[in-house]
Amino acid sequence: MVDAASWARTDDQARAVVAAAFQQRLVAIRGVEEVLGRLTRIPRRRLITQTARDAAGGAHSLAEIDLGRLCHAHGLPQPARQVVRRDASGRRRYLDARYEQWGVHIDIDGSQHFDPRHAWADMRRQNDLWINGDRVLRFPTWAVRHSPAAVAAQLRAALLSAGWRPSLEDLGKKRPS
Repeated sequence: MVDAASWARTDDQARAVVAAAFQQRLVAIRGVEEVLGRLTRIPRRRLITQTARDAAGGAHSLAEIDLGRLCHAHGLPQPARQVVRRDASGRRRYLDARYEQWGVHIDIDGSQHFDPRHAWADMRRQNDLWINGDRVLRFPTWAVRHSPAAVAAQLRAALLSAGWRPSLEDLGKKRPS
């Protein structure tokens, strides 16, 4: 995985390789850090290290990694990632990101979510959450990457509405316009 990421054509391709390896449970952070400790001069070493740490923290896609960075940049708390829950029929489901304390969920939709069957499954899952009183925010991958201020504004509004109050440290962070 480290070699493939260092040889990738672009940084995004390198990040995708790392995220996919963690998503498929092919690697663990300790092993990756051990390899990176031996390979001190590989291309993209810093990028691979940061992406591996993000992925080990629960982010399973580039968009989920981008969401974590967006939250940090905009003074928002970090959500839990890939939270396991049971749906109405008892099956295990994973939420992309969740703020348990405030009942706010974030779904990041890639292109597969626009297939009608996949969209209907997403809607049913979202309805189950809404029925229980939780807030669900959905963003396309594109918006997380290319319109982070708009995503952050909606996320901030949902968190504030749910009772979150920023700390003094959060208020001091610069928010891009």
